[in-house]
Amino acid sequence: MEEQREALRKIITTLAMKNEEIQSFIYSLKQMLLNVEANSAKVQEDLEAEFQSLFSVLEELKEGMLMKIKQDRASRTYELQAAKQIKDGVTMAPAFRLSLKAKVSDNMSHLMVDFAQERQMLQALKFLPVPSAPVIDLAESLVADNCVSLVWRMPDEDSKIDHYVLEYRRTNFEGPPRLKEDQPWMVIEGIRQTEYTLTGLKFDMKYMNFRVKACNKAVAGEFSEPVTLETPAFMFRLDASTSHQNLRVDDLSVEWDAMGGKVQDIKAREKDGKGRTASPINSPARGTPSPKRMPSGRGGRDRFTAESYTVLGDTLIDGGEHYWEVRYEPDSKAFGVGVAYRSLGRFEQLGKTAASWCLHVNNWLQVSFMAKHANKVKVLDAPVPDCLGVHCDFHQGLLSFYNARTKQVLHTFKTRFTQPLLPAFTVWCGSFQVTTGLQVPSSVRCLQKRGSATSSSNTSLT
Repeated sequence: MEEQREALRKIITTLAMKNEEIQSFIYSLKQMLLNVEANSAKVQEDLEAEFQSLFSVLEELKEGMLMKIKQDRASRTYELQAAKQIKDGVTMAPAFRLSLKAKVSDNMSHLMVDFAQERQMLQALKFLPVPSAPVIDLAESLVADNCVSLVWRMPDEDSKIDHYVLEYRRTNFEGPPRLKEDQPWMVIEGIRQTEYTLTGLKFDMKYMNFRVKACNKAVAGEFSEPVTLETPAFMFRLDASTSHQNLRVDDLSVEWDAMGGKVQDIKAREKDGKGRTASPINSPARGTPSPKRMPSGRGGRDRFTAESYTVLGDTLIDGGEHYWEVRYEPDSKAFGVGVAYRSLGRFEQLGKTAASWCLHVNNWLQVSFMAKHANKVKVLDAPVPDCLGVHCDFHQGLLSFYNARTKQVLHTFKTRFTQPLLPAFTVWCGSFQVTTGLQVPSSVRCLQKRGSATSSSNTSLT
């Protein structure tokens, strides 16, 4: 009986998906019919305008040439009528013969025209050929450093192409682009070459769709077959359910608030009275959750407390390489960034136990910049940047910190991670902003391959 129910559920699910596909197809057909009507009316209007323009040119040319004939006729008539004296046309000849010669001729053949070539050109007039659809070359296209370099080619040589139009959009769905997507197509016009690089992208979704079309002076061709490129990057949010009550968490930004605990208690009571949850994990605005994104196991009573002004990320790191950046307010009295096991105690501060690793900036009483782990400290002899990059290679056991602007290595922990990690942050009397959706920069990968990243490791901290 249970097997039959499961089979029935699968059939219903399949039918529902097929119904959605059919509805989407019908919607696209209706849209195409509307487009046919609108586009045909437009091209007819454009064609009439072009012929009217051509008629105007021919009419102007005719008027000009008729005017030339009239002027020439008037000039010759004047010359002939003005010849009242014939002495200018008389020559002395032998035997006193007289010869009379008119100054002008009555031949007007120099004003004849031959439109045979132009007539052939007009008879050969056809609709302007529509450019072919380009072909995107996936083998030559590249996704790296939060940039996408796209390369395409034309199937046939076309010297009349003026420019290309590139469109792209973000998606969480692999494979061919769907007709209906939540994200709109972004448009880049006026591309003169058969390649283009999108820079400074934030990969907050798993994939990107691309398509391109060619345009001549008058008409645009069809779009290329759309392609989908994977945009792997580490994406997470800050888990407000783990944060100290004096930290005001808003998505990826945090501000220390001395009255935060009292204010949050009031808001929590208000929300509890309305039957709503205060956890941002369940908010629909968070988008499609990552498979590794999960509650960190800390409820309201387990949030960090006392002097551990800490908040964790909501996505586990249990393999691969990941990179993120954080910009903190320089006037913050204390700030720390790193990683921690989920088992980090609610009273424990970053870097003071074996369950966390961090870089710590202290502007209280005296300025200090240090790497901390297991309550061991290494003072760093480097200027304190306002933006830090964090690179975690889980399998290699490397946690490196960089000046996010120059990619200078500030410190590297080399260890063996025995549990999944979470991004971790701490701030006191200050604020910070996290940037996620970033790929591991190529310069960081090069530094690691050359072994430069491990040269600053301090074994006493691992």
